[in-house]
Parts: sequence; C-alpha cells; structure tokens
Amino acid sequence: MDAPEDIDNRPSGAREDPDHPGWYSWIDLDPDSFAAQTGKMIFRPDGPGRAVVRMFPDQRHLNLGGSLHGGMVMSFIDMALFGGGRCAGMRRAHYVTLDLTTKFMGRGEAGKPLDAHVELVRQTRSLAFLQGVVRQEGEACYSFSGTLKKLRDVT
Repeated sequence: MDAPEDIDNRPSGAREDPDHPGWYSWIDLDPDSFAAQTGKMIFRPDGPGRAVVRMFPDQRHLNLGGSLHGGMVMSFIDMALFGGGRCAGMRRAHYVTLDLTTKFMGRGEAGKPLDAHVELVRQTRSLAFLQGVVRQEGEACYSFSGTLKKLRDVT
C-alpha cells in the first residue's frame, strides 16, 4: 500500500496548515536553514497536474530598489517546484534541481502574497519537467520552467 503522502500528493514532511484550511505547509523547518529564510509557504493541488504554492513576502525579501529580490524569487520558485510538483502529482522520491529558468516580467512587492502556479508537464523514470507563472494580486510577475532529477526513491 502507498504511504498517505502518495494518496494525497502531499510533499514529504508537509502537514495540513492550521491557519489555511485545504493547504499544506512545511511546519517544522529548521529556522536556521536556508529554506526557512523564504518564510512560510503553503501549497495545494489545483486540478490534475497542477498546484499553487504561496509565500508571504515581507521587508526582508526586498532588494535595494524596494522590489522583491531576484535571488529570493528564484529560491521561492525552486522550492515551489518541489512542493508544487508533488501536489501536482510528481512521484514521491528524492530530487535535485537540474535546471531552472526564470523570466522577470514585473516587480513583486512586500506585503502581498505571491502565488506560484505550477504545472507538471511530464515525468519520466528519472526526470520531472515543470513550468508555471508566479502571480501577485492576479498579475503575472515571473514565469519559470525547471527540471528535477530523481536521485532515488523514498521509502
């Protein structure tokens, strides 16, 4: 029998978020980890092969020009590939990012949620191909495509 994570496409280590019904989050991230610097992220399936990943940018995520820092945006998108990919139906395994392309189409702002709309385009035995758009208040700010490489199955 599959683990419960495989039944509901929940990312490894994620639990239902107590503040956002219907969403999952990684609640127990080590606060000193790089991943925790992005802040709280929540994710949920959004139909077959799709998911939404949300983060809540604040002042610490800004660049010197007052908009969201490009490196922070790419870190968020990279993490969205994993959480969103899993919610979109990506098989449970240990993956690494093989490539990530991001197009910066607008300026993101602090104080307004960012939503990464992730699509699992195709999955082979060892690769997962994903793409999507990050929106803030309905406006597309960034688009992305990425490939994840499966290193090993997770038991």
